[in-house]
Amino acid sequence: MALDNPNDFSMSRQAMKAELLDAETELRLAYAWRDERDEQALHRLITAYMRLAISMAAKFKRYGAPMNDLIQEAGLGLMKAADKFDPDRGVRFSTYAVWWIKASIQDYVMRNWSMVRTGSTSSQKSLFFNMRRVQARLEREAATDGVELDRHQLHQMIAAEIGVPLRDVEMMHGRLAGSDFSLNAVQSADEDGREWIDALEDDREQAAETVENSHDTRQLREWLITAMQALNDRERFIVRERKLREPARTLESLGQELGLSKERVRQLEAAAFVKMRKNLEAQSREVQHFFA
Repeated sequence: MALDNPNDFSMSRQAMKAELLDAETELRLAYAWRDERDEQALHRLITAYMRLAISMAAKFKRYGAPMNDLIQEAGLGLMKAADKFDPDRGVRFSTYAVWWIKASIQDYVMRNWSMVRTGSTSSQKSLFFNMRRVQARLEREAATDGVELDRHQLHQMIAAEIGVPLRDVEMMHGRLAGSDFSLNAVQSADEDGREWIDALEDDREQAAETVENSHDTRQLREWLITAMQALNDRERFIVRERKLREPARTLESLGQELGLSKERVRQLEAAAFVKMRKNLEAQSREVQHFFA
């Protein structure tokens, strides 16, 4: 049964006309697909249970997604189920397929609920599809008992009811309470009203910060050059190869080149750093952390 650009009504009619598989036939088709990759067996299995996929897709219409898209996702979930189904486990394919169909539809609904990703963990999925129902029931029960619940109390009860962390409930409440809003929408009805995007803070580095950082970088470079000049040739070579080269040279490779032991190279490196630290401290105490 084709799933490209389906018409939900005609597809439903076709699904209702599909054959009903008994357990023995279903098992035979599942083995044929798993062991022989028989595409005709797969097609027959998928077609027979497409009515199940469409039925489950219809339950998610209230989330505002197009029925055609929901059927597409349900069909994809059904195909995944067929591909992963193990007939040796003694479970009916329809029972196994329900989970994959539902998971596929839920993922689609959550992806398309908002331009801002709503979440994908099991906790977030459980909240997305159950929070409003549980909240409505808890509010009805509290009203019946004459109890007023503040938002924090209500969120605590929802978290306990669904079995998720309180922070997830608070996060999901914020996401479900609002809707996507265009940053290009004007802030008022005036023609001269600013767009909301104009009110966003520019997180780029400001001119004053750019000048200040440039000055500091230049000053540090000058101090380091002066400190390096205070070293002898061998110490300068070791520091350059160990700290200013990418990737840094190892003590062992430097020792082989200089005819020294690895430990001796380490000692020379440490001594060079001491000299540079003293030189830098003499120039400015602001860079004492540089070699910390």
